[in-house]
Amino acid sequence: MIRFASLGSGSGGNALLVEHGATSLMLDCGFGLRETVARLQRLGRAPSDLAGILVTHEHGDHVAGVFRLARKYGLPVWMTHGTWIGCREVDTGLDLRIVDSHGALSIGDLDVQAFPVPHDAREPVQYVFSGSGCRLGVLTDIGEPTAHVCAMLTGCSGLVLEFNHDAEMLERSAYPASVKRRIAGRYGHLENASAATLLARIDCSKLQSLVLAHLSERNNLPELAVGAAARALDCAPDWVGVASPTLGFDWRSID
Repeated sequence: MIRFASLGSGSGGNALLVEHGATSLMLDCGFGLRETVARLQRLGRAPSDLAGILVTHEHGDHVAGVFRLARKYGLPVWMTHGTWIGCREVDTGLDLRIVDSHGALSIGDLDVQAFPVPHDAREPVQYVFSGSGCRLGVLTDIGEPTAHVCAMLTGCSGLVLEFNHDAEMLERSAYPASVKRRIAGRYGHLENASAATLLARIDCSKLQSLVLAHLSERNNLPELAVGAAARALDCAPDWVGVASPTLGFDWRSID
């Protein structure tokens, strides 16, 4: 069984916990130290429970709290070389472990597979977590789904998947044209219809849990994202979970 929960998901900060057996990993940490500890406590966890922190890319909403948390509690940090360069962090007292963007890792009881994604960062990756025959795929911060991304996510038992924005809401927004182009571009963020198309392209026959993540608070609505996902899967809308920007989501499990 794999268990997973979110400390928060959105432009204000992102962090996900993934657990299997005796191993608990944090994926990204975009919150300050005190806030991270408080959010961990809400989920019944403490920094001392963590085996380490995996990082997807160097944007602040994903790494703002990584280094202070890691140094204070002696946690190893895994990231690609490009992400490390992008972070511009001084390697003082940090247990840094470089990840190949196509590489596989064994961290305690969890097997972790990195895969590259198109996003406006130095060497961004996302991850699939495996244990006891089930797989959890995580995909946020991606401009468009590639064939390789679809292959990585096919057959997962659980998915945390970006449904960032609604195309019409983004177009009508007050954002500058350059920002709109970045968000909607192939290295930006995944739009509802594109995310739904990804779901329709992959094998979801084993899917037990789907959570929509990284929803824009200005350019999306949960009901729009859920509707798109439910139509793609031909499922009831209330089966689809949504990660809150402020609260994330509580523990879920797949087996």
